[in-house]
This record gives sequence, structure tokens and C-alpha cells, in this order.
Amino acid sequence: MIQAFGLTSNPRKERPPAVDDVSFEARAGRITALLGASGAGKTTVLRLMLELQQGRGITHFRGRPLHRIGHPSREVGVLLGDVPGHPARTVRGHLRMLCAAAGVPVRRADEVLEAVGLVSLREERLGTLSRGMDRRLGLACVLLADPHTLVLDDPADGLSTREGAWLYGMLRAHADQGGTVLFTISDPKGAARTADRVVTLEQGKLVADQEAAEFSRTRLRPRVAVRSPHAARLAALLAQQARTSQLSVEVVREGGNRLSVYGGRCADIGEIAFRHGIVVHQLADEVGDMGPGAGRVRAGGADDLKRADGGRIPVTREPSPSSGAPTDPTAEPRPPLDPEAHPDAPTPVTDTPSLSFGQPQLPDAEPDELLDASSTGRSRDGSPAVAAPSRPSSPRPGRARTVRTLDALPPLPPPISVRPAPSPLRPLRYEIRRAAGIGTGFLTGTITLAVSVVIAVVLARIGHTPQPRLLAAWPQELPLPPAALGAGLLGALAFGDEFRHPALAADRGTVPRRLGLLAAKLLVSSATALVLAVLTVGCDAEALYLVYGRELAQVPADWLPLGTSWIGLVVGCAWAGVLAAGVFRSTTAGLAAVGAVPLLVVPVVHKLVNGPSVRTAAGLPARLRETLVPRWPFGGERYLEAAIKVISQPVGGALTLSLTALLCAYLLTTLRGRLR
Repeated sequence: MIQAFGLTSNPRKERPPAVDDVSFEARAGRITALLGASGAGKTTVLRLMLELQQGRGITHFRGRPLHRIGHPSREVGVLLGDVPGHPARTVRGHLRMLCAAAGVPVRRADEVLEAVGLVSLREERLGTLSRGMDRRLGLACVLLADPHTLVLDDPADGLSTREGAWLYGMLRAHADQGGTVLFTISDPKGAARTADRVVTLEQGKLVADQEAAEFSRTRLRPRVAVRSPHAARLAALLAQQARTSQLSVEVVREGGNRLSVYGGRCADIGEIAFRHGIVVHQLADEVGDMGPGAGRVRAGGADDLKRADGGRIPVTREPSPSSGAPTDPTAEPRPPLDPEAHPDAPTPVTDTPSLSFGQPQLPDAEPDELLDASSTGRSRDGSPAVAAPSRPSSPRPGRARTVRTLDALPPLPPPISVRPAPSPLRPLRYEIRRAAGIGTGFLTGTITLAVSVVIAVVLARIGHTPQPRLLAAWPQELPLPPAALGAGLLGALAFGDEFRHPALAADRGTVPRRLGLLAAKLLVSSATALVLAVLTVGCDAEALYLVYGRELAQVPADWLPLGTSWIGLVVGCAWAGVLAAGVFRSTTAGLAAVGAVPLLVVPVVHKLVNGPSVRTAAGLPARLRETLVPRWPFGGERYLEAAIKVISQPVGGALTLSLTALLCAYLLTTLRGRLR
């Protein structure tokens, strides 16, 4: 269950806090709706609960705050807004990447795709999905780690009635299996129709925490809907009559020719209209919203409420003789309202019967082709809300296979039976799938190699370029070679895409500032930069050999220190991009930090090294060799000496200094976030 205590957001400038002392509970096995109009503070409450926004108060998920849970995504499934993720990533690739982040088997991606009905769209890109398919993918991401608690922000926003019914049916199935469901909604009728308990917010404060039946009785106000071409004149007459009779009647102009009369009766309104010769096109009792200024009702929503005993209360409209609405004498009437649960509700009269919400229609289905009712979710009226073939079977002779309609909900994915222990390879798997899931990295590497080859050929044509710089395609006029800039861009994308398309938003924060994730990004970027450095030299040498012959493609004699310097430069630029993008949360900032090393830091370091001083560091490699009396096996001191020579150069020293500063800044922000 969820227990929220005293949630209060930080006060804004000269304005009260968006949320002020909100406390409520969401119990397991039930659906809780957080109801409120736009700007009431619903989303702020969720962000405070999930520790995504600073404020006061605490929230317990099954007795523990979120920062005390080792794997938050396995305890709480979160969907805030659209599905976070790179638009060029495939649906299946996105889920497989999140499987690695959550530490669950990769087959789980196919299980949730089957559950939400996206198997046929598994190779589609995230940017091409419709609104309904995006909501299905969001639910798949929420269910991926088999969480006990689901927290969703207006999940049915923008969906059709049919898609909304499917979504709420899936949430009901999860609650029936013992899970906790909390979602925000701005439609009072929808909250009463789909939730077991309704928590109402107004201007950031809690005004009601009720069972859905009590909410329907006390907060859903009955009204009379009136349509007339003379709506303004009728409204004035009704207001005058209310003042004369000293009755508590409220008349609200809904726009156009429609009126909503709160506290009035159809008979009285029809009589006033008849006396004054006003034509009325509609006159009907409704139970619709909390009055003027409440959340707008979605068009096309089913007009029904909940009974106190868990059944359905159909909201109907009583036709008036003056409205001219035809009635069907053969229509089957719905059962009357429960007078004890709804003393103020009008007596329902319906035209046609309607099906229960979420009840599947499976034509010609064999009994053994349906799931057992005990293993599926059920709607509140007792009818199965989840139905699908339990296993694939071959079609029987002479019979067509059962076709599952949209209203027939597939079963929820099975629970994860074995959860592997935390492994250091988990963030590494995630980073590999993240980097290889889109073509940006491959395109960047290809462009870098092509530019390097062109520059190398042009430099050889011009002449006066040393052989090492020729193989690296590094002219004197450029501060960095194309390979270093490409590696820096790839490193900046490693963290920049996390903030631009936050796929890990459900796991505490836009991007979890964890050292494991940082180490994985540094390792993958190092491997990518190493491959890019080797391929650059190889492609340049091959192009020089093909164009000019063997003379310009020869390997220099001092290839070991030169190769170490080259690899250190490319890998260092990649690390600078990763760390800067992680600190400043931007790809552009990461690439700017890479360019700032040769343009700003190198001149400062060069001035400090070559400036006037009493003592110099001349002969450092020789003294270091003398200090290391025991010789390393296989001549290891040579590699150490080459590394020291690289660091002692102005570019190497500047890069080392920049990496140290960026790493310290990243660690400082990480520790500060944990202390908060």
C-alpha cells in the first residue's frame, strides 16, 4: 500500500505552495484515483511521492520510503506523461534496454508486449506510435519489472472511450491480483466509474478522501441539462423565479444553447418554459460533475457510476414531454437506483441496455480456449475483464479460429519467478543496448572516418605534414583531430540522450546518479573511442597507400609512445564528453567541454609549464626509472614511461586536469543529491 504523510511542495515566489499538507492512503488490491481540475496539484503530489521534486513530507511504499528500496522499479511502476525514450528506438529494443536496467530476464520484453497487444508493432519506432499505442507501450514499461504498485499520471488522457476502457481494465486486473494502483484524473465521472476510492484535491489541498460510492452520493451533484435556442432568456427567467421563490437554484451557461441547472427540477423548468413560450430541445436529469469549474468530461465517455455494493449505476436522462425526444416502449429498462446509496439521484429511465465495462466479446470461443476465471482480472460487477486464449492451439477442422477483439483484454504478464541478484554487469548491459539500439553512434563513427580519410589525403597532397599527424589526419590548424571530436560527441551523447529522452525516469529521477551507471558509460565510451582511434589510423593508412603508395603509409619507428598518446587523447576526449554531459545535463555542454580543452586549458597549462620558475621537472622519466629499482616483468616500465610522457605534454596535462575536475564535479553533485 501507499501511505503519504504531509506532502508539501516548496513555496513559490509570492505564491502559496502548489501542494500543501496532503496525506492519504492507497490500499493494496484497490484502485485509488487522485481527482482534481487542471492546476489542482495532482502531478506535483506524484512527483513529491516519487522524490522527483523537492519538498516536505514522506511517502511509504509498503512501509519503506522510495530511497530505502534497493530496486525502485521492481517495487513501483511509474508512468508520468508520454513514454520516455529515444524516438528512433524500436519498441522491442526499448523494452529490452529497460530489462537490462531493471535486472530482469530479456524474455520479459516479449511477455509484456503480448500482454498489451503490441507484438505486431515490436519493430516500430517510438516516434511513429499513435497516442493509443504509446499508452500501451507505457503500460508495458510499467509492468516490465513486475512491480507491486502502479503510479500513473492521467493515463487515459487523449484516448478514445474504447482505449480508455481497455487501459482501466488492465489496471483493474492488476489490482485484483493484489497490487496497488494510484492514478490521477480530472474527470469526476471517470473517477467514480473506475476507482474504488477517490481522493479529491482543490488548489493543492485535500478536500475529500472517500469511497467511490460515497463520492458519487456527496460530490457528484445532480443537475438538469437544458438545450434551447433561447437559452439566455430562459436562464434569466429561471434566476428570477429562484429569487422570487427563495430557492437555492444555480444556473450555469455551458456555451452555445446549453444550460446546467443545479438544484432545479425538470417539471419546474419545463413549466416555466411553457408559460413563456420558449422552445426546449432537451430537458433531462444528469449526474455529471462537481459543478462549475470542475474538470471537463471526456467526450464519448460511458455515463455510469458505481453502486455501494460494487455494481453499476447507469446515469440516464429523463425525457420531458416538451423536449420532443422519442421513447422506445419496447426498450428494456435498467434497474432502479439504490435509494439508500443515492437519495438525491433521479430515477433512471433508459432507452437501450448497454454492456458492462470491459466485458470481452469472444465469438465462437471454446470453453477450453479461455483462461480460467481465477487466473484473470475481473471487473467490479463480477464479469471477466480479462480473457484470451491460454495457449496457442491449432485451429480445429471445420471451425474458424477465435479472433480477439480490442475489448478482450489479454492476461497480465506472469510474475517473475526468479529475480537475479544485483550484478555489476547489469548497467553495462543497459549501456551497450542503449548505445547499439539507435543508429546515431554508427552514423557518427562513419562520418568521422570519412572526414579523417579526406583530410589525410589532402594533407599528403599539400605536404609539410609529419608522418604521425598525417596518419591521425590532424593538421596544425585544427585544435583536435576528427577522431577526437567524434569520440567526444559519442561520449556526450551517452549522457545527453539520457536527459533528453529519459528512459530511466521510472527509477528515481530523470537519470539515476549512480557510480555503476557512470562506470558503464565510461567503459563503453572507452571501447568505442579505442575502436574509432584504431579504425581512423587504419583507414588513413590504407587511403594513403592506395593514392600515394607505400611511402606515406609506413608505421613510425616510435609507434609505442605515439600510439599511447593517440589512444589517450581519443579516450580522454570521450571521457570528457561523458562527464561534462553528466554534470551539465546536456549534449552540447559535453561537446563544448571537449573543445574547451585545447582552446582554453592547453594554453594555461603550457604557460604554467614553460613559465619562469626556480625549479623545473626536467629529467623526470630518468629519475622515475632509477626509483623503480625492481624491474617489472616483460618490460612494463616502458609503458609506464610512455604514459608519463603523454601526461607531461601540454595537451595530455590539460586533458588530465579537465577530467579530474569534471569527475570531482560529478561526484560532488552525486553526494549532494544523496544527502538531500
